[in-house]
Amino acid sequence: MNERDTLRIDGSGRLTIGGADCVALARQFGTPLYCLDEDHIRNMMRAYRDTLAREYEGGGIVLYASKALCCKAMYLIARAEGIGADVVSGGELYTAAEAGFPAELLYFHGNNKTPEEIGQALDRRVGTFVIDSELEAERLEEQAARRHMTQKVLLRINPGVEAHTHAYIQTAKTDSKFGFSVQDGTAARMIGLLLSKPHLHLAGVHCHIGSQIFEKQSFAVAAEKCLAFLAECRRTLGFEAEELNLGGGFGIWYSDGDKMRDAAAYADDLRALISAVKKGCAAHGLRLPRLVVEPGRSIVGEAGITLYTAGAVKEIPGVRTYLAVDGGMFENPRYALYQAKYTALVADRAAEPPTRLYALAGKCCESGDLIGVDMPLPEVHPGDILAVLSTGAYNYSMASHYNRNLIPPVVLVKNGAADYIVRPETYEDLVRRDVLPERLR
Repeated sequence: MNERDTLRIDGSGRLTIGGADCVALARQFGTPLYCLDEDHIRNMMRAYRDTLAREYEGGGIVLYASKALCCKAMYLIARAEGIGADVVSGGELYTAAEAGFPAELLYFHGNNKTPEEIGQALDRRVGTFVIDSELEAERLEEQAARRHMTQKVLLRINPGVEAHTHAYIQTAKTDSKFGFSVQDGTAARMIGLLLSKPHLHLAGVHCHIGSQIFEKQSFAVAAEKCLAFLAECRRTLGFEAEELNLGGGFGIWYSDGDKMRDAAAYADDLRALISAVKKGCAAHGLRLPRLVVEPGRSIVGEAGITLYTAGAVKEIPGVRTYLAVDGGMFENPRYALYQAKYTALVADRAAEPPTRLYALAGKCCESGDLIGVDMPLPEVHPGDILAVLSTGAYNYSMASHYNRNLIPPVVLVKNGAADYIVRPETYEDLVRRDVLPERLR
């Protein structure tokens, strides 16, 4: 393992995160356990925030993408570091509000916001809505009018950029449930529609080309296409955007096939994006819009690991060796969804070279319940503590109660000390909302 700012192997060969011994964390809090390094999260937020402030004279804001990992502690950290956040549901909005996060720094995404969610967001004075359907525009206009208010909005557009990433996490192709196509004229029509709404203030556009992207050129192309579209809107509709939101999607390290990068490298990515925006504005004669970026995975992904206790080993000669752990697709469904790759270590023998390949199998009643296949590890024995790396993003946030398993708790580690930021569940929690009609008693 190449050491990073968040992970170290100590003198006895044990894996540490944030200065805390991973085996000791497993003993203290149990497994499975999500662990996050607070300093890594803060360092990433600062890298984006400071680069945008220093390099872009048009002004702007960094938003933490809540869907990567949402809990009240994350909003407190984001607020302390001076960044905003985007939310994509009533639940994320409620969590941010309960944490005391400033509503004016929230951007509300989603391709099918319910009338109830729209109302909640308006009542909480959410700063910006990102419009993703004509129905949403109509509902938002109606509800804003009823409240005698004008709501700032962006239009989510689809510039037709195909980033080099998994098909399930490409979001700006022509065939996508997200956004209005620039190519077929739908986006321009929606600009005109939003400009006609007296209770909506159209500030600009938003696009997001996908996730887990390493090629800087993809973001540069997206910026150019968005700016070309805005130049056309100025020419044909008289609309000049105040704001350009280019989403997120910066890739992180999961396994040997990925680039391992530090905060400075992500700052360089943002710097390249800023350069593309400046160049595009100059080429089209546009004033610099306020620039918004929405990194989520790259802020929290490598800050997190998941700890497991090894169980049974099943060797099928000439086929595969399965290593069972006490987690599975209920707390990390990403392999089942799109064959995500991970790196695993034996926590108390982290420096020991691998000697065999294992398929890391979960405990769910599903043949596809795997965390990874062909994962190189030293000989693993029942009771060993395993660490799966880079699980800070889209693990806790995608967890479920499948097979009525408990969603693991989350601990935040700083300077060797760990605290719960999401408490453990109990079996009583699982049945708390079950109801038995009288006819079944």
